Amino acid sequence: MTGQPFSDAERRLTLGALMIVFLLSALDQTIVSTAMPRIIADLHGLTLYSWVTTAYLLTSTVMVPIWGKLGDIYGRKPVLVTGILIFLAGSWLSGLSGEFGPVFGVSGMVQLIVFRALQGIGGGALFTTAFAIIADLYPPRERGKFAGIFGSVFGLASVLGPLIGGYFTDHGTVQFGAHTIAGWRWVFYVNLPLSLLSLFMVIVKMPALPHQRSGAVDVLGAALLITAFVPLLLALSLGGQSFAWSSPQSLGLFAAAAVALGLFITVETRVGNPILPPHLFRNRTFSTANLAGFLISAAFMGVVMFLPLYLQLGLGVNATTSGLAMLPLMGGMIIGSTLSGQLVSRTGRYKPFMLTGAVLMVIGVGLLSLFLGKVSLPILCLMLLVVGLGLGPGQSLFNIATQNAVDPRDIGVATSSNQFFRQIGSTVGAALAGALLTHSLAGLDGALSLGALQGLAMEAGLHAGHAAADPALKAALVHAVRSIMVAGVVVVLAGLVTILFIPALPLRSRMPEAAPVLVKDEPTV
Repeated sequence: MTGQPFSDAERRLTLGALMIVFLLSALDQTIVSTAMPRIIADLHGLTLYSWVTTAYLLTSTVMVPIWGKLGDIYGRKPVLVTGILIFLAGSWLSGLSGEFGPVFGVSGMVQLIVFRALQGIGGGALFTTAFAIIADLYPPRERGKFAGIFGSVFGLASVLGPLIGGYFTDHGTVQFGAHTIAGWRWVFYVNLPLSLLSLFMVIVKMPALPHQRSGAVDVLGAALLITAFVPLLLALSLGGQSFAWSSPQSLGLFAAAAVALGLFITVETRVGNPILPPHLFRNRTFSTANLAGFLISAAFMGVVMFLPLYLQLGLGVNATTSGLAMLPLMGGMIIGSTLSGQLVSRTGRYKPFMLTGAVLMVIGVGLLSLFLGKVSLPILCLMLLVVGLGLGPGQSLFNIATQNAVDPRDIGVATSSNQFFRQIGSTVGAALAGALLTHSLAGLDGALSLGALQGLAMEAGLHAGHAAADPALKAALVHAVRSIMVAGVVVVLAGLVTILFIPALPLRSRMPEAAPVLVKDEPTV
């Protein structure tokens, strides 16, 4: 930063715009799930079910470091405006998917997948640019409370998304003369007014933020990054489900990712303005905070992904009740994120709250692994509350530690890298949890696979009491989900150990002067 001052009014308006942007991106990760059964019924796309989510995941993840670098080169404001415009276009087109039947021979489901990918390209800019702009406006000491609020917005979106998606899907169908607009389309159209409002506030009210460096975009590095992680994410998302882990498809995707990643690393060490500067990995805070974020995200996704399945088939509750049972987890995350952010701003220290969060996660996930299948639903909700309280600090503090330790000219790429590694961690955690569940079920009964389990869920209609009436199914499911919880404890413990190695640097209480010296390797304070 150049130390350029901003008025309180400019900061408040900018934060308001960023919160809308952040809410948009967070909602879109959760709002679609409850609409998917109706979507595949209308668009006849059961075989492409997973691709609606995978397409968004792929593009949003691989674009995160690219958007971060573009923000460092050209400034945050034009990158954010571009991201909102792409996200808006993707939302509108996703809502139109299949409305007019096949277009140029492309079915409605394929249209939706393509437009969700477009939406993801824009969505990748929203998260990372929002956090980078906070770093532009506030010194590290003050970022904690705002980053905590943004983390709570994410938790709120996780709660509201499925509820809003379900409401629009069930009650949003509109009749215009002879034409009917299906309710699920409003899941995408709801983004349009919010996108336009945030776009207006960003263009008209947000001050021009100075950017830190100039130079050409590393096009080759960006292409290799996409080439490396698209096959990797595809293999992790579809392996073990669409095809076996040991199949030629899986092995080919992993091999392609490894080759492209090797080429990417080689190119990044030789270009003058790399997408992901190698020198950042020599910064101990950058490396350890990103590794810890990766591990915590992997454990969290692995733990929560199959809990609704256990609740519906193991405890026999209906889908609505299983969704409500997850509210304590999200509530704990909101409280943990907000409280830790406020405490970091007051004390100027982040490491104690990182450690506290990780310890709470170990306790919460450990309790789940010990007592799953032995306790009532209210007790299970209390355990999920503890997990959420532990997860909350990780929503912002790894990012704050990284931003505080790097040169201001690298804040954009450092911020995006943190988000990038967390999203990769979530993908890895979901993939490994699915593989572990399938393996555990197959080990108990060769005929009982994940697919068979999902088939039983559909057959039962997810009505209370149906699934739980089968003791063998319940016992098998409890054993399989408990194995995921045990693995989650191990991963969180690895994250806790990694946090111990994050340098406890004091947070700066004012914006740095121009051209500060890059912190390369810091001693623990």
